[in-house]
Amino acid sequence: MTTVGTGPRQTPVETGWTDPAGPGRIPELLVLLCSTAASAATVAQPLVLGHTLDLLLRDGHAGPWLLLSAVLLLGELLLDSLTALLTGHCTAAWTAAIRTGAYAGLLRGVPERALPYPPGDVGTRITLNATDAGGTPAARAALAASFVTPVGALAALALVDLWVAACVLAGLPALALLLRAFARDTGASVAAYQRAQAQIATRLLEALGGAATIAAAGTGPRERARVLAPLPHLAALGRRMWLLHGRALARGGVLMPLLTLAATAVGGLRLAAGALSVGGLLAACRYAQLTAGIGGAATSLAAVVRGRRARERTRALERLPALAHGTLSLPPNGPGDLELRGVRVRRDGRTVLRADGVRVPGGSTAAVVGRSGAGKSVLAAVAGRLTDPDEGQVLLDGVPLDRLTHEALRTEVAFAFERPVLGEGTVAEAVAAGPRSPTPEQIRRAVRAAGADSFVRRLPRGYDTPLTSAPLSGGEYQRLGLARAFAHAGRLLVMDDATSSLDTATEHAVDSALRRSVRPGTRLVVAHRPSAAARADLVIWLEDGRVRAVAPHHELWRRAPYRAVFGAAGTEPAPGGEHGPLPTGTRT
Repeated sequence: MTTVGTGPRQTPVETGWTDPAGPGRIPELLVLLCSTAASAATVAQPLVLGHTLDLLLRDGHAGPWLLLSAVLLLGELLLDSLTALLTGHCTAAWTAAIRTGAYAGLLRGVPERALPYPPGDVGTRITLNATDAGGTPAARAALAASFVTPVGALAALALVDLWVAACVLAGLPALALLLRAFARDTGASVAAYQRAQAQIATRLLEALGGAATIAAAGTGPRERARVLAPLPHLAALGRRMWLLHGRALARGGVLMPLLTLAATAVGGLRLAAGALSVGGLLAACRYAQLTAGIGGAATSLAAVVRGRRARERTRALERLPALAHGTLSLPPNGPGDLELRGVRVRRDGRTVLRADGVRVPGGSTAAVVGRSGAGKSVLAAVAGRLTDPDEGQVLLDGVPLDRLTHEALRTEVAFAFERPVLGEGTVAEAVAAGPRSPTPEQIRRAVRAAGADSFVRRLPRGYDTPLTSAPLSGGEYQRLGLARAFAHAGRLLVMDDATSSLDTATEHAVDSALRRSVRPGTRLVVAHRPSAAARADLVIWLEDGRVRAVAPHHELWRRAPYRAVFGAAGTEPAPGGEHGPLPTGTRT
């Protein structure tokens, strides 16, 4: 399979919600505008109603004030409806943008840097966390608007009566402390809750991937217990979050009637003293309720806190390191000489690959052999620039790979893997997907070279059969991955354990067809069988992350440690056997 190259690294915005890929601030500003307008209508209503009541009690009619009261009430209803509509649009747009950014980060990032994020954790970040994060801009607008109402109500209350306003103002610090404590405690609980969700999702996907093994071993109850082990912790965290939320609402619910009662008492005294009218008392009581309603901001505040924690998790995917590309192209008609100079690759402070002066002549085949964990896949990834070495350079036809353009790199370097990902579409479309545009005949030639033509023709619609309708075995799927790599092969073809599901005879046939039917170029093959190593021109022998030797197979076979890599012992068998080398210079 040909890998999808990574584009130039785009640095995400570190703070705020102005990601270049997002919908911008306009949806949030529209929500804020409508919410603020609705709050303004809410604040204006008590003053208008109070004045209307005074006019009715004094003159028996209120003139246009009664109509204005109705307009304000209707306007508030319409603005609330519009706010709900805009909130849905804002949330959907931001959720889509966040998910797109996370997908883009995963696809353009260096593959190995995504390894710390298991599939279940990634799924949680892209689904649940992206939904929470997508709702944050609208929740933030709602939170800002929720403060407009109490602040505006307090200002209006000061116009109605300063003494009542002073009474309400005295109780506001307690509400502010309540919200601050709620935000602090909720943030820690939300982060732990999201981690527990990801842990359960990861274990569940692991169990689904090994369903056949679990069924065969009869370990279903044990796996179920393992998957659900974090559930009690998740439940405890959920209860804590609801407890914090309920406690904030309850405390706010206690403070609100106390403030309203105090304001009503002061307002009653002012009415008795003749300093406040009946309509003024009505407006003052209503404004006291609206001012004390600052505690209702806890719901919006909880959504903002939850969304910000979720956004941190989705941003981690967006910020995965990606490969930067240069501006050079390869020289025309180059043979595909591959060279590794002073290459060092480190993982967790340990050197996992050391390759000095390794050269593979253009047009030749090099087998990479070694025990499990020797660094074979690391060398393959570095040679084809799926990742960069920490030190040293990898050159193709004399040009460092990190100085090539993205197009030049991925057009001339193709990969085939043990478990190819072919995507959707038909068989022909899956093979054709890549940097080149192969013709139908080139597609069929590549499929034949991969030994897949016979079973593809037996499919219900042949090459036009959708992959989702094709009952393919693991080996057949792997051969289609080989066909895709063959169809897009350039100067360098890296085959990382790409024939592991093939039997020896099929592997030999594929190797022969590869030499005859696929574009000539350099081949780097991760090999586990001595027969595959024997067919190669050179063998790169790895041991504990170090290149121990580069030589033909028949020369290395004389060394007992090399034979031990394949589990063989004793002397070299006759040529042509499973472990036998070919004569020098012979290629099948």
